[in-house]
Order: sequence, then C-alpha cells, then structure tokens
Amino acid sequence: MKLAQRLFYYLGGFIVGLIILFFFLGGKKASCDYSPTARVLKNIRVKQRTFSEQALENMRSYSVDTADISSILKKGSVDFSKSNTKLDSCRTYYIEGLVKEKTISLIIENCDSIAKINSLGIVQ
Repeated sequence: MKLAQRLFYYLGGFIVGLIILFFFLGGKKASCDYSPTARVLKNIRVKQRTFSEQALENMRSYSVDTADISSILKKGSVDFSKSNTKLDSCRTYYIEGLVKEKTISLIIENCDSIAKINSLGIVQ
C-alpha cells in the first residue's frame, strides 16, 4: 500500500471518529473547569446562596443585585492567599470581580450544601 492510500484511510477513519464523537458528546453539557479558581466558582454557583445582613445592606448601598453576584461568580477570580481553605466544614473564599466598572470583593463561606455571602465591598 502506498503512503497516499494509508494517509487517505487514516484521515477517513479519523474524520468518521470525530463525527461519531461529536454526535455522542454534542448534547451533553461538558465543561473544562480544571483550574482551581474555575472549580471553586463552579462549586459555589451550583449551591443555594444566602446573604448575611451586612452583605444585603452593602448590596443596597452599592446598588448591586443578585445578577451582578452571579456575574462575579462566573467571571471573577479567587484570591487563595486571602482565603481560608484549611477548614474541614465550611471553607471561606475571597472573590473579586468587575461589575459596572466597579471591582467588587466577596467573602463567601462555602459549606456542603449552601454558600453564604458574608460580606461585600468595593475595592479601591
């Protein structure tokens, strides 16, 4: 068999394999959350969120709503040096994100079934 024939058969099988792969995996909601920041943010996003009184008060005073919080939890960044990840039950994360041209910081207590937003502030 010549090299051109081998290459043709290889590429043909490769293309058929890709089509089958896209057919089976196309409808699934697969995501590539491999970085530690992406994993933490996804973990917090899927849980029920509660707000402390201080966080609610600051949300009103800074005119931040829950859609802005969701945006921060999608595109924000986790500062692990300011977070307390050594706890067993509820780890505390410091998250910053940009919303409405303001940098907002959140301190979130991430427990097993609930994520509580303890404080919200504007970073200068």
